[in-house]
Amino acid sequence: MTLEHLTYCDQIVRQSAELRSHLAGADLSAPVPTCPEWTLRQLARHVGGAHRWSTEIVRTKATEPFPPDQVPGAAGPDSDDPAALDAWLAEGAENCAKVLREAGTDVPVWSWTGPTTSAFWARRMTHETLVHRADAAGALGAAFTAPADVAADAIDEWLDVLSFARAFRSSSGELGEPGQSLHLHATDVPDAEWFIEIGDEGFTWRRAHEKATAVVRGPLTDVLRVLYRRLPTDSPAVEVLGERGVLDTWLAKTAF
Repeated sequence: MTLEHLTYCDQIVRQSAELRSHLAGADLSAPVPTCPEWTLRQLARHVGGAHRWSTEIVRTKATEPFPPDQVPGAAGPDSDDPAALDAWLAEGAENCAKVLREAGTDVPVWSWTGPTTSAFWARRMTHETLVHRADAAGALGAAFTAPADVAADAIDEWLDVLSFARAFRSSSGELGEPGQSLHLHATDVPDAEWFIEIGDEGFTWRRAHEKATAVVRGPLTDVLRVLYRRLPTDSPAVEVLGERGVLDTWLAKTAF
């Protein structure tokens, strides 16, 4: 079950504000370990650019690929002034949320997954911002938390994206052997559990508690970070049971 459209719009602003709070006073030239070759400044520019790109897709009702280099202001401020970067991030998030609120859920638009509606971009930008905030928090050694409903939906959305991403329609067998399965179990949120089963022609998933080949147990936000490859599977924050190699293969093959 997805969240309400307006909740996504609000979360784009909220998650951006929390990202900005991580960056406030930080050395923006510091590396981001979970995004190799990026600094915190580059991470911020990526997020702000993504907000502006999705805004233009929805605002113009684009039904064909929209070149990112045609998005006004998407590259970020001309200077490296932290205050200018902060203001640019805030503006991009606010404008993105504003355009999505005005559009509602049913405007037909393009996405890299194929034809969709404006609702796709509200959800995608929420979780794009959330996960990159996790990158920033990890780089700075800061705590990463998120509302339970948002974190759970981030897992749902990622599995949705993977299930119809073209790259996995033709090579889904590489995710593991048919019959292998994963169980994600959040220990701090009732009913926050996922069962992923690999088949001959891809994989299926559902919210369920079922016996699996490999299991990841831990707090919801840590399970989320493992799934997104933002937290090592040997982190003491989570427990991995069963065949760890099945989990490792899945994570390696779902990185893009």
